[in-house]
Amino acid sequence: MMRAREFARDRAIREANQAFKAPEPQTPTTDYAKAQRSLQENRERLKAQRLAREANAGTNRP
Repeated sequence: MMRAREFARDRAIREANQAFKAPEPQTPTTDYAKAQRSLQENRERLKAQRLAREANAGTNRP
């Protein structure tokens, strides 16, 4: 009986520790990483626009 209470208490402590765990600090982003992310986002945006134009051009053909 005592063992079951200990397990329940330990489990509750583990769950509480996980719930209130401090967030991991984020490392500061370097200029290079910012530039790479910006480049990737721009590339994805331009690709989406190009695909939309191509899809639209395909539906407008007689």
